[in-house]
Amino acid sequence: MAISSPETPLLDGIKTPSDLRRLSDPELRQVADELRAEVIDAVSMTGGHLGAGLGVVELTVALHAVFDTPNDRLIWDVGHQAYPHKVLTGRRDRIRTLRQKDGLSGFTRRAESDYDPFGAGHSSTSISAGLGMAVASALKGENRNVIAVIGDGAMSAGMAYEAMNNAGAMDARLIVILNDNDMSIAPPTGAMSAYLARLVSGPAYRGLRDKAKSIADHLPRFFKEKARKTEEFARSFLTGGTMFEEMGFYYVGPIDGHNLDHLLPVLRNVRDAQSGPILVHVVTKKGKGYDPAESAADKYHGVSRFNVITGAQAKPKSNAPSYTSVFAKSLIAEAKRDPDIVAITAAMPAGTGLDKFAEIFPERAFDVGIAEQHAVTFAAGLATEGLKPFCAIYSTFLQRGYDQIVHDVALQNLPVRFAIDRAGYVGADGATHVGGFDTAYLGTLPNMVLMAPADEAELVHMVATAAAYDMGPIAFRFPRGDGVGVDMPAKGEVLPIGKGRIVRNGSTIAILNYGTRLAECVAAAEMLQAQGLTPTVADARFAKPLDNDLIADLARTHDVLITVEEGAVGGFGAFVADFLANMGAFDHGLIFRTLHLPDENYEQASQSEQYAEAGLDRAGIVKTVRDALAHSQKALPRAARDADPA
Repeated sequence: MAISSPETPLLDGIKTPSDLRRLSDPELRQVADELRAEVIDAVSMTGGHLGAGLGVVELTVALHAVFDTPNDRLIWDVGHQAYPHKVLTGRRDRIRTLRQKDGLSGFTRRAESDYDPFGAGHSSTSISAGLGMAVASALKGENRNVIAVIGDGAMSAGMAYEAMNNAGAMDARLIVILNDNDMSIAPPTGAMSAYLARLVSGPAYRGLRDKAKSIADHLPRFFKEKARKTEEFARSFLTGGTMFEEMGFYYVGPIDGHNLDHLLPVLRNVRDAQSGPILVHVVTKKGKGYDPAESAADKYHGVSRFNVITGAQAKPKSNAPSYTSVFAKSLIAEAKRDPDIVAITAAMPAGTGLDKFAEIFPERAFDVGIAEQHAVTFAAGLATEGLKPFCAIYSTFLQRGYDQIVHDVALQNLPVRFAIDRAGYVGADGATHVGGFDTAYLGTLPNMVLMAPADEAELVHMVATAAAYDMGPIAFRFPRGDGVGVDMPAKGEVLPIGKGRIVRNGSTIAILNYGTRLAECVAAAEMLQAQGLTPTVADARFAKPLDNDLIADLARTHDVLITVEEGAVGGFGAFVADFLANMGAFDHGLIFRTLHLPDENYEQASQSEQYAEAGLDRAGIVKTVRDALAHSQKALPRAARDADPA
């Protein structure tokens, strides 16, 4: 861990980036050391994304010291590396509220600060957004720099190249900082690279280059092309910038992203350049300056609260396995029985559990990078040849491949299996990562089968069901976090498609669950029974196709029917309402209510706090039942009428 200089602390005097611009270069180095220590201490209390932020400490200081933020727009791709940025932009007093209820977001957020010109949480959007800002500034006659900082991982997404191609063709005034933490520069190479970067980014070289181009424009085509290729070869030999130059960007780098003596002069040269898009290639190290992070396999990408001295994380203990681990174990078991099963992830092998699958079946596991669109169509191609692809993607990221699901999978009725992790609320990651919409957006597609397990044992059965299903696309969703601690089956059973189950028999009130709220539904039924009511609890298992017989029977034999799900409006409850309306259930006085995620953006908090606020915990379910009964023609039993709903 870096140690602050013994001089008077400087970070205390930094209220906004303008304070940085009054400091000398040596003082900026001291600020960087203090900033790194501050970020480590803050994240040790809150948890969050640590390694990425530590890797850009010097870069963050340099960018705010050189550019006139917030007038100059600084965009952080994804945003999980923006904790140092938040400290320097007037949010240090709240940095220990990161990812907490009513606290600072773990990502950039426009509503939080003028220094966050674009909200993020998903990757590879920064260059597109930056180009829009640059073009808007030009059209309005405003003079500002626009800087997009994007990581090498995010550059694996096609959207980044679409934006770069557009920017290069427009010759737009845009600065892209490629933060490359998957490369290293040996000290001698780094010194030479820094010298060359200063040289080629400076006005003398750029002026000479522009003059040479002007002369070349008047030469015959053969000589003009030879001159271009000669300069391109010379620069690519020294810097490797050919690909970016071909896209219309002026390439500078690579340079050491932790050395302010290298960063500051190059960024000043780039700031003062007056034409065209520029890409500055900086090399950084995730977890830089904190030994436990540097030595960890994941560089402490995402951490729980931890001990700063030892690096030991305080992870909550649970007697139940996580849903992700159950999925991974179940898929491995199915793959051992079926050699046609293959698995695909989009840059999230550990997050989806497919790293475990890859250890056993390396030739049958595919990480396609941050490319969800490609992942879906790649899976479709595998399916056409008789393989059984499991495409494991977080709910919030599967949104990025929706057209491919429609056009390449559902329309052709291909048996792609979608394992949708992080369904429902995700806690501290907040609005950008909530898995609220998959049931609604997948449920509109013909041929799609949708499942959601009530617990970890049901997830085992649904993996087996998906493996056995070859009639078309099938998806199953499961939440972040641990299961409920039920007994696990020795082997997954293939479930009958479109059939639910009765969990608890009762009368008057029926609670129909879809997903892992079942335990709360049963707890709510027990609370209602103590109030003199005997609800039926059913588990739908499937949102598509619906178990029409089960739902029709519940509607005929109960006065009140309530659906409960961990998804947005338009999902399971809407499908049930459509069926009930068409069967005429409402003509006979059925009282129907839906419980789902509220129709709004979901703020960060713990998962339990989020579900309670949405009314999706046992108390919320009881309240909804009692409110519905209050509108029924039948009087409540006295015990229920007098009971406290809480």
